[in-house]
Amino acid sequence: MTSHCPPIALPPDDGLRITLHNEVHARPPARIRLPALVVYVAVLNEGISREVEWAHLRELPGQAALTLEQLSGNFLRLRFATHTLKWERHTEFTRYSIVQALPDAALSGCPEDELIGSLVIAPAWLASIPGRTVAAVMMAMVHGDVDDQPAMNALAGPWFEGRDVLASLMGIRRSCVMTDFRLRDSGFERLLVVSPTNTSEMRAGRLSQRLLELETYRLMALRGLPIAKELGPILSEAESHLAGITARMESAEASDQDLLTTLIGLAARIERATATHMYRFSATQAYHGLVEQRIEQIRETPYPGTQTIGDFLQRRVSPAMATVQATAQRLTSLSQRIERASALLRTRVDIATESQNQMLLEKLTKGQDLQLRLQSTVEGLSIAAIAYYVVSLILYTGKSAKAFGLPVNPEMLTGALIPLVLAGVWWGTRRIHKKLHDTTH
Repeated sequence: MTSHCPPIALPPDDGLRITLHNEVHARPPARIRLPALVVYVAVLNEGISREVEWAHLRELPGQAALTLEQLSGNFLRLRFATHTLKWERHTEFTRYSIVQALPDAALSGCPEDELIGSLVIAPAWLASIPGRTVAAVMMAMVHGDVDDQPAMNALAGPWFEGRDVLASLMGIRRSCVMTDFRLRDSGFERLLVVSPTNTSEMRAGRLSQRLLELETYRLMALRGLPIAKELGPILSEAESHLAGITARMESAEASDQDLLTTLIGLAARIERATATHMYRFSATQAYHGLVEQRIEQIRETPYPGTQTIGDFLQRRVSPAMATVQATAQRLTSLSQRIERASALLRTRVDIATESQNQMLLEKLTKGQDLQLRLQSTVEGLSIAAIAYYVVSLILYTGKSAKAFGLPVNPEMLTGALIPLVLAGVWWGTRRIHKKLHDTTH
């Protein structure tokens, strides 16, 4: 059988075309068959290479043949007999999601250590995941009737250990998600998702993905809050310092050099803070946008008797995001004000320098005038001296001619030629000045 290659009907592909086209398939949701338990861990991967994560994944049973190339696309799903494991690497964090059958005792109030022991992945493997934990969730997903509140309470009570919960109905098919946003001794928080019996595996997978992303992005967004609180007193001190520098600039007695040195030190501190923390502030805004997007995507409606998860998050996250945004704007504004103060100081220095240059120019002009006058005086004396030497030569010439017997009166000849000599020397000097002037111009 002969294979036929399709004819080439397009220009050569851009180098990024395949990568960008396949990005839409980069992180497909899992297919989850209920009832299921989703164990989710997100760790910060700063300083953790892909090779280190690859070596850790190879420690799983049957994965010794896993190649590094399989991790090149930032997404990998490993299928086992009784569960699946999904690995996803992002810019700042890496996520591990294990989907397994829900243990029989999970919703009957079993102790935390017993639940951890029933996981299909060894707890030691989870504890040795490279990185620092930023989010960890155990999400039980079961079938149920969300309109039957007594049955819903019976499910939620043991899972959340009798604590008060938040709940939301999601989407048109009315699945229900519950959580108490509390960390257990194991480090995990818990979610409970109850869906109708006709919920497809794909819908359950999409719902799981959105809820886990919502929690991860919430925590990543809040990472900018401690930095904003830490920068608050520093920015207040810098603003006060800048106000003092500006007040000193109003005084003509303040040393420009001292002001410039102080302002440069302040500018360096603010620029260092900007370079160090502005990325985190920008990332916080981006993560917050993703949180709002995920809240919108789950299309939640209130569950009777409880506050919705979206409302709860917005009430707690929004003030933190406002603090981060205000600190970022404050940092940018302070940098701009320092730049304006620097411009004012440069203007002040330029004016002072111009005044000094003007005074120096006036002194040079006066010196040039004196030099010109002195030069004119010297030139007059030079004309007289040259004329004297020429007249002396004429006198000696006349005396020599008389000594040879020529009828010449040396004194009368010299006296008669003095005016001509003076005129000739003056004319010659003027010609020399004119040539020098033409040459320099």
